[in-house]
Amino acid sequence: MRGRATSISTLALGLCLGACQTVPSQPPSAADAPVQPSDAGTWRATATEQDKGRVRGWYSSWEAALADARAKGFGGAVQREGVLLQPTAALPNPHLPAGEYKCRTIKLGTQGRGGLGYIAYDWFRCRVAAEQGLYSLVKLTGSQRPVGLIFPDNLNRQIFLGTLELGDESLPVNYGSDRMRDMAGLVERIGDNRWRLVLPAPAYESLLDVIELVPAG
Repeated sequence: MRGRATSISTLALGLCLGACQTVPSQPPSAADAPVQPSDAGTWRATATEQDKGRVRGWYSSWEAALADARAKGFGGAVQREGVLLQPTAALPNPHLPAGEYKCRTIKLGTQGRGGLGYIAYDWFRCRVAAEQGLYSLVKLTGSQRPVGLIFPDNLNRQIFLGTLELGDESLPVNYGSDRMRDMAGLVERIGDNRWRLVLPAPAYESLLDVIELVPAG
């Protein structure tokens, strides 16, 4: 992990403690049901209000991102990606097995008037590992590296909660300590040995990020 010897355990602790204890309290949203005792340890009990909103509004974010990309002349590029960029393409059994992965990021839409509506990056390295009863997902290379945990949700998706590691940083910030670094997304299977991490409403640049994951080698 760019020379990093530590595991994701530090972030896992940050997810549990940062989100559940040290994040300043926020007014409850009328759209959110209160956390029930049975929700303890789930993504809903862990996520910040901002990230609950990101997950709740994933489809609206996707529609806006696709519309912006097409309006800026990238309709053909979107079409060529096929199921990867189709909002409802998720298949049952979304579990992402532990192992090494190739991963590439596509940024859809742009925040503000400037910028491109579609950017596709080359392949980088990602890793999925068992971590404290869950699974961690870490992008190992590149200048923008999501780092976080994957929580169960339903038959067609899992939920990713994490933070964004930048540049030559060697440790992620704790989840919930910096709203501009916090990330939330959907982990979905879209084919045989093919998954995607969908990150709606990222803090920087785009309206939606989609990270494709396929087993390395």
